[in-house]
This record gives sequence, C-alpha cells and structure tokens, in this order.
Amino acid sequence: MISQFFVLSLRGDNIVFRDYRGDVPKGSAEIFFRKVKFWKEDEEEAPPVFEAMPLLVESTHLNWPCGNEDNYCYNCGRDYTDPRDSAALSQVSRRCTGQSLCSAKAWELVLCRAAFGLFNLDGVNYFHVKVAGLLFVSTTRVNVSPSLVLELLQRIARVIKDYLGVLNEDSLRKNFVLVYELLDEVIDFGYVQTTSTELLKSYVFNEPIVVDAARLPSLGPAAMFMQGNKRMPGTAVTKSVVANEPGGRKREEIFVDIIEKISVTFSSSGYILTSEIDGTIQMKSYLTGNPEIRLALNEDLSIGRDGRSIYDYSSSAGGGVVILDDCNFHESVHLDSFDIDRTLTLVPPDGEFPVMNYRMTQEFKPPFRINALIEEAGSFRAEVILKIRADFSSNITANTILVQMPVPKYTNRVSFELEPGAVGNTTDFREANKRIEWGLKKIVGGSEHTLRAKLTFSQEPHANLMKEAGPVSMTFTIPMYNASRLQVRYLQIAKKSKTYNPYRWVRYVTQANSYVARI
Repeated sequence: MISQFFVLSLRGDNIVFRDYRGDVPKGSAEIFFRKVKFWKEDEEEAPPVFEAMPLLVESTHLNWPCGNEDNYCYNCGRDYTDPRDSAALSQVSRRCTGQSLCSAKAWELVLCRAAFGLFNLDGVNYFHVKVAGLLFVSTTRVNVSPSLVLELLQRIARVIKDYLGVLNEDSLRKNFVLVYELLDEVIDFGYVQTTSTELLKSYVFNEPIVVDAARLPSLGPAAMFMQGNKRMPGTAVTKSVVANEPGGRKREEIFVDIIEKISVTFSSSGYILTSEIDGTIQMKSYLTGNPEIRLALNEDLSIGRDGRSIYDYSSSAGGGVVILDDCNFHESVHLDSFDIDRTLTLVPPDGEFPVMNYRMTQEFKPPFRINALIEEAGSFRAEVILKIRADFSSNITANTILVQMPVPKYTNRVSFELEPGAVGNTTDFREANKRIEWGLKKIVGGSEHTLRAKLTFSQEPHANLMKEAGPVSMTFTIPMYNASRLQVRYLQIAKKSKTYNPYRWVRYVTQANSYVARI
C-alpha cells in the first residue's frame, strides 16, 4: 500500500503528483528531492533504495529478519549495539509488545528494517527509481516490501511508455490527462489494481499526443540498432500501443529484443574468475487482433545446470550446444512443442513484456579483455596503464564505453596520455571519489586501445600500491551481439489472409552488468 506517487525531473520539478491516502505531507516531493540532491555518501548519486539514519519508530512486531539472540545481525553482518539511553529504548519496546526487552534488541529491529531498504524521514518511507532521466517516487507510512514498490514503479514507467511511445519530461507534460487517467486505473486508494497494458485499454479512453521523435536527443538504446543494411524504423522505440499512424492506419509490426547483461570478473593475471549472463527476450507487438506467434530458438538449446536439458531433449546438432542454467516464461507462452523443436507459441498481449528470462553460468568468450598495471614512477608519483582489447568480429561496434579505476586516496593530480590518433576519447579525474574515468565513443571489434595516466601523490606511496588502487570496472553496450549464442531461428505469425505480411524486427544487445578486472 502506497500513499503518494510522483514523478520529478532531475531539476526537481514536480511533473506528476497523485496523493492516494492523504496521510503524508504535501511537501514530501521537495523533502525527497533535497535528500537525493545533497546525497553525501561515496556514490555520486543516491541509489534506488538506501538507508538513511534510522528512526526509533513504533513497530507492531519484534520478529526481526535475522532471528538472532544477541547484538549481531546474521542477516546483514553488522553489530547493532545502541550507544544511547537504554531506558528510552526499552520504553519503545514496551509500547510495541507490552514487554520489556533489552535496548540492543529494540535498536536492532529498527536498523534491520532500514537495512531492508527504507529511507525513513518523519515516519514516511521513500522509494524511487530513475527511468529515462526522470525520478519515479512513491511514499508510504506502512512497512511494505521495498522490492514490491520498486517493481511497481518500474511497471508504471513501462505502462506510461507503452501509451505515450516516448518517455521523457516533454511527453509527460503534453499527456498529463492521459497519465493521470492511467494512474487512477493502476492504483486505487494506494492499492495496486493492474499494471497490464492490455487490460488498461478497456478502461483508458484518452488518446496520446505523440511527441515528434525527430526532436528528441540521440539516446544510446534508441540508436544502438542502426547497423547493417536493414535499418529498424526510427519510430520503433517511440511508438504508442494505442496511437495510429498518420492517416488513421496502423502499421503491422512486431519487435523482439534479445538483451543480455553479462557479469565477468578477471584476476590480476587475466584469468576469468566468474562469468554469468542474465538474459531476457523482450517482445513488443503492434499487431491488430493479437494473432498467434511461433518463436523458434536454437535447436541445440539445452537447459539444466548439468548441461542436460530438464526437458530430456537431446540435440542432434552435435557441437556448439547453447546451455542455459535455468529459465522462466511469460504466462502467455505455451510450451507444448518446446520439447520437440524449441518453439514457443504465444498470443502476445499489448505493450512490452518479457517472453523469456534466462541465466547462463557456463563458460563463454567475454567481449573485452582488460589489462591494468600500476607502478611507482619516482618519489610521489606512479603510472597507470590501461589496455582494452575487443574480442569480437570487426563488423560489430561497441558504443558508450566507460572505464573506471579507483586510485590511492592521497592522489591529488592526474595527467592522461592517449595513444596517437585516438578519436572520441574522454578522460577525467574525479577528485572527490579519487577515481579516473576513461570514456570511448565506440570500439570496433578486433581493435586495442591504451591509456596512460600519471598520478601525483600528496605523500609517499605505501609499500603495495596495488592494494590501494582498483579494481577496474567497465560499462558498455554492443548491438547485434550476444555472448550466449542464443538465436531466434524464425518468427512466424498466423496469417489472417494471403496478403497479410507484417514487419518483423529481431535485435540483439549485450550490456555490461558487472565487468571487473582486478589489479
């Protein structure tokens, strides 16, 4: 149950605000924005859920998550011993339970609640996610699951994008009537009713005011698929599920995205310590009448931790088997023929939805190799050498690459040296966080790039510099590439007539989730 929902711009402007229960002050949006704007932790910005200074609030129970009997929390691994007045805390415990408990346990309860994701100020809990440069926030006075609220905020953002086509400040302001109508159908008196785009079409009647996508700034996710001879239409990621094309006609098309987020950890010698792929097959349908769709995956697909399919399916293709640890499917997917030919049958609902989520921990070839070296270069000086090698085909280009590396805390100046002929590179020394950043606009497969950074210290460096620097982390996006080799063999749509031939678009994207190299 939530009390308020609001959307803020990064400037703090209140774009959308809905108060469902009236039990939270109207100025909560300003209170939240000031807290996030002046966030003083190590991170550059406040995380989606964070712990503020916990308050001694009255609780309805004393079943703390860790179930411990002392001051040590086995759930979060921290020692919660209250240094303040024990009598006052015992009084709080008596009010909650009618019995006297030790002050350490009462204090521990409040802190464990905060560790589970409550930013609590004056008895109001704040939750937020950042989507498309906007802050989606909800407040509540009750103890709700943070995961539930964060998922709700993500789904509200997705529903709004499905209806508006474009999710940004301009589209929200131009379609505020439609947005408020959606919010009133999604949430009633703080309780969630539905977040299904398809079901909402029966209750929402306002038409969206389409924002011209050509006037939007270039976005990485929107422009990442423009490779090769066949180019996806520019309206693909900015199209409403309810608006028609100019002239009143609706373009029949369907989009399938195979999005993989990879996590890799390299040792200091370059060996792979851990590797994992979290993937999803996303679908967005603009087909009238919701025809049946058959989506065929690799014939040699195997599912199961032991490398054998949990469906007792044996590949006849021999080598090159794609092995997934586990997967789950959308409720609309029928698996009748999945055992036989790895084909998914479904009737797609309106809007964007995940057809299949999967996870893979088998060995795969990482797209990038990172080599990092730091060594002393005289008194009060050191030199860092970063090398990146793209281990994928030369006809594929990665974009929006950012390499970060923490440096010793006593570093006060950094000078950079790029390789000759380097284009589209940016370098920066974040003095507040003692971190160097190296940005590359794009990297072509098979290429190698090097950065040298000369560090100047305010004191003599310690014996082992490598313990005070690193690790190196990297973020990137690679369109038309997937590390798992999961492929869509064909996308078949049930024909309404002989001339019915809708457009089909299949796209692959690989992004870094946690890509780290130790020094």
